[in-house]
Formats: sequence, structure tokens, C-alpha cells
Amino acid sequence: MWLYWLSSVPTTSCAPAERQVVTTPRHTSHHGCDSLDMRGMRCGLTSDSWKTVTLDVTKTESISCRLWGLVNNAGITLAWAPNQCLTKRDFVTILDVNLLGVIEVTLSLLSLVRKARGRVVNVSSIGGRVSIIGGGDSISKYGIEAFSDSLRRELAPFGVKVAIIEPSFFKTNMTNTERVLLQVQEVWDRAPPEIKEIYGEKCLASYVKLLSEHILPKCNENLSEVMDYMEHALTACHPRTRYSAGWDAKLLYLPMSYMPTFLVDAIVTWGLPRPAKAL
Repeated sequence: MWLYWLSSVPTTSCAPAERQVVTTPRHTSHHGCDSLDMRGMRCGLTSDSWKTVTLDVTKTESISCRLWGLVNNAGITLAWAPNQCLTKRDFVTILDVNLLGVIEVTLSLLSLVRKARGRVVNVSSIGGRVSIIGGGDSISKYGIEAFSDSLRRELAPFGVKVAIIEPSFFKTNMTNTERVLLQVQEVWDRAPPEIKEIYGEKCLASYVKLLSEHILPKCNENLSEVMDYMEHALTACHPRTRYSAGWDAKLLYLPMSYMPTFLVDAIVTWGLPRPAKAL
């Protein structure tokens, strides 16, 4: 793990002169596409060496093109809430885009990537290493990690390299404070009376304060690190298997993923408001 700190990002590129890349942008943000534009990988337009095509992962008919690389960056998030406050539909909605959509896009384009001996870059998150809160987000990210690991081993004999990018908390539309708090309130409003009773209004207020004053404002505003890793994974002769983007990913969540479970439980739950009916 600590060899990560000793490695630098090589500048040598092994990508062909004419490169075509397919990206699946996040549902609420096009930061990835915009940043690739600035690096010469233009979304929907052909530059001297790159052409990037944007796909909707929920529509199978949009998945068709020739390419060198595939960047699966599609993702949505719903309320950051306990599992027992959610419904099956809440989980299905996230898994359909964050996991099943990624799998569908990848399988549809795999023959083209294999023929080009290209690259597959799947964007997971630190939620794929440490499950911090309930809901389908971490479940989908754990799924991305498992899918990517099996895919990497499967495609290695064909010269295809598979990389995973694990960002921590970055400031995007998905972490917009107003949006997140609205989602939390919506989940609370439709929660069963029993759930409201065991958690209590005081717990909700403390949780909202924790999100709005201590977690969401500290999200990293500099997305360049994520984009640097995307570019490196696509073009380097020897891309890494995993890229941890963000100082908290490197210093906190990555080490936590190697800790004993009881210690991780203590760290994750430390500082969280206690439910009204907690023992």
C-alpha cells in the first residue's frame, strides 16, 4: 500500500496516435467531460488525437462506437440515510445506474476494447473500500470493485488494462449541500412512524448539522487530481490498478480498509448522532 507514495505519474504514453474514448458522465455533473475537453479529449468532437463520446448508461441503444478506451464515470446518489429509512426502490435506482449500467456499457463495448488492446477505467469511490452510510451507493461501489478486479484478470491475456479510480469527497452537484439536505428531508418525511420514533427529531437535526457544517463544506474543490488519474490510466504504459484521489482517501480511507473491522466500526460511527431509542 505504501509504495503508492513512492510512485510518480509517468509521462510516457503507450496510447495510439489516433485515440477514441467513450465516457459515461455522472448523472448530475459533466466535470469529467469538461476536463477531458481541456486536455484534448473532446466530448463529441474530434481533435488531432482524441475523440470522446458521451453515453447514457440507462439506454442500451446509445452504446455503439469504435474506441481505444472506456471511462465509466456514470453515477447518481440518493439520500445519505440509514438502510432502514429506505425502500427497495431506493436501492434499485442507484444500482441500475452505478453498477448495472456500468456492466452493460462495458460488456457492450468489450469486443472493441479487446481488439484495440485498449483500456477500461472504472470510477468507484472510497465507498467501495469503506461503507460509511446506508443506501445503495457503497453497495454499487463494492460491486464496481469486484467487477473491475475480475475483468482485469480476464482481459490481461488480451493486452487490455483495467484501472479503478477511487475518489474521496469532491465538490460536485452530487455533494451540493442544498441538494443533499433536501434528499435527507424527503427520506425522513416518508419514513414509517416507527422509524421516526426510534431515531427522533433531535437525531435528525444533529445529522443535518453534521452534514451541512462539517462534512459537505470540506469536500475537495480541485477535481484535477481525478482527471490526472483518468488521463494516466488511459495513456500510461504501466497504469496503476487503483488510484486513490484526495488526501482523505490516501491518509484515512485507504488505511482504514486494511484495519480490523471493530476499529473501522469505531472510527466510522464516532461523532455520529445517536438514535433516540439507542441502548
